[in-house]
Amino acid sequence: MGEVKTPRQWFLWSIALVYVCAFASIYVQIPGLYGDEGILPVRLQMPKVQRPLLEQESLLGLGPSLGLAPQQVLELTCLVGVALALCAVLLEPLRDSLIYFCLRVLYLSVYNVGGDFLHSEWDVLLLEAGLLAVLVAPLGLLRRHSSYRYHDTVSFWLTRWLFFRLTFCTGVSKLASGDPAWYDLSALSHHLENQMNPTPLAWYVHQLPDWLLRFGAVVVLQSEIIVPLVTFFAPIRRLRLFGFYVQLFLQLCYILTGNCSLLNLLSITLSFSLLDDDHFNSNTGPKKKKGQEKKPRSCGQTLVSYLLQLVELAVYLFILYCFISLFKLQINWEEKTLSSKTNFTQKGFHAFLEVFQDLTIWIGVLSFTWEAVSAMLTCVCTRGIVSKLWSLVQWALITAAAAAVFALSVVPYTSMAGMSVSKVLPAVRDAYSAVERYQLVGAYGIQHRMTSAEGRPEIILEGSYDGLTWTEMNPMYKPGNVNAVPPIVGPHQPRLEWLMWQKAQGGDDTSPWFTGLLQRLLQGKPEVIGLLQVDKAQYPFSQKAPVFIKANLYNYHFTDPTKDKTHLQAWWRRQYKREFFPIVNLDDPKLKKLLEEAGLKEKFPAQTGSDTPVSQALSLIRDHVKGLSGSLLLSTLLATVAGIFLLKAVFSWVSGGPKPRPALADHKTRKPKEPSETAEKSQVAAPSNRGGKKDSNEKKDSDRSPRKRK
Repeated sequence: MGEVKTPRQWFLWSIALVYVCAFASIYVQIPGLYGDEGILPVRLQMPKVQRPLLEQESLLGLGPSLGLAPQQVLELTCLVGVALALCAVLLEPLRDSLIYFCLRVLYLSVYNVGGDFLHSEWDVLLLEAGLLAVLVAPLGLLRRHSSYRYHDTVSFWLTRWLFFRLTFCTGVSKLASGDPAWYDLSALSHHLENQMNPTPLAWYVHQLPDWLLRFGAVVVLQSEIIVPLVTFFAPIRRLRLFGFYVQLFLQLCYILTGNCSLLNLLSITLSFSLLDDDHFNSNTGPKKKKGQEKKPRSCGQTLVSYLLQLVELAVYLFILYCFISLFKLQINWEEKTLSSKTNFTQKGFHAFLEVFQDLTIWIGVLSFTWEAVSAMLTCVCTRGIVSKLWSLVQWALITAAAAAVFALSVVPYTSMAGMSVSKVLPAVRDAYSAVERYQLVGAYGIQHRMTSAEGRPEIILEGSYDGLTWTEMNPMYKPGNVNAVPPIVGPHQPRLEWLMWQKAQGGDDTSPWFTGLLQRLLQGKPEVIGLLQVDKAQYPFSQKAPVFIKANLYNYHFTDPTKDKTHLQAWWRRQYKREFFPIVNLDDPKLKKLLEEAGLKEKFPAQTGSDTPVSQALSLIRDHVKGLSGSLLLSTLLATVAGIFLLKAVFSWVSGGPKPRPALADHKTRKPKEPSETAEKSQVAAPSNRGGKKDSNEKKDSDRSPRKRK
């Protein structure tokens, strides 16, 4: 693989942008999720015995020394994370290893106290990608300048390995779990309405013909299983580019139909590892002059080029063969449809996994060894003994760290369905267990949810003053009112809606967070109400809290205009399934028992922090943000970042336009004369001075003069 300067910068910039979205999204939800009047107050998770800072899993232990309450420490952590990430997004010199290390420490601190609200797959992925950013980014803040290092391809290779694990495990889990919807290829039509936050476009895609949605399911399985296997680690550059554009297209489809989540942004960020500098410079490089035509290639080079093209063609034919053979694709020319059906069983797929488990790991080992050896040879060829030794020392340290991360990642990689973790060396498993709490590497695709054909299960909360008349509490970011347009959430991650979506599929009603939610709604806490509805006019109990509350489970389906003729009035149709949580009030013994079991029965009042300048600043910022939805805040923040880049581009274009000419002229005065000019002068001077000694000495002086000026 060639140099990766530009893809590395794209990766680091994108990781910083994802950190901005993640920290800002959590910050908006802190009062309702972790505040003193929130669902799971973070102060109740503080350890009873104070431990040294280095032994703590979170920065909340700094609260007493800063004079801040636990909620304020959590807010300060998120605000510092937003500020650091914004600086890294806007300023290239700050995309430094030290900055990314601080960002990861801050996010890990929030993750460790976040409980169920933050234990999602994209949080684990961000922590692992953040660790790779620490290894990939240059360490320039402690030096005068940072430059491209010879071992950058080694550390950047880890991002490609992570991207392969994420994509491959996501695809494998769909079939390894035995989900019948993926085996009969009907999963995509159900997925469009079952995903966390469908967009209005998902409704329109859901109306497409059944054969086209089945073909889409085939494309998804091929893109997530076969394409990564044959393209991500291919030595042919065009194959890696093909894999990049396939995954980019897949993620854009997910974003358009299911909102932009951190998982989609991180997948696109990791996909830059399939690119190199030649891909970015192919269209923007300097044009060759007439005298710089390409030299004719030798017979050996031509033969190698033809062989590579044949291998590339063979890979494309293999992918096409998998399309036709594994899924029995047949075109009906009369009806202009395409039929598809899986041509393998679950037992056969598990046999496939047993074969490819070792193969994919060994492919990773060979690819990593190739990058490491190539980087070492580059370091050996460096000019100067000191530079050579220093480059080799850096190479050894980075390669050792990358090899350790790669070895640790094998443990969660082999934990996906159908694979055996027993093949991993015991020493590696022990090392993984020792560092597991730091979330260095993660497992992906192991929590696959069955795609239900019965519809989208949703928990609908209802409140009442008398126990007879009930009114629904419809949230902002998930289906409730059947006439409401599916929302555009953007990169904001509504944590409460995400857990309610998972809870509806799992069917368990005894989680501590759900009990805390019911308690705060019965108490009428505005912090928790703000998680459901920012607009008080949309919340039916904004004036007075309900006396009774209950939860029912409904199955939601997208409306079908060909059947129910309701698509102009409603986006959803629903059916009552069962009672999810019985009627309770604040004095209900069952609710009190659940609160006590969850550790939410408060025995001591909340302690407010001291009135320090930091505390006052945090309160001022919170007052300005109060009343804003998370999606609006993140949209404003991203629009501001885009505006800053636009202004920078305009000022750069305006100020940089007339300046290159004098700079170029200045530069030319220091350069030696062009060979053409020297030849012309020598031809003019030749008739008057033929073979004179004086002329030859002057010519030598003129040849040496540029070197002296240099």
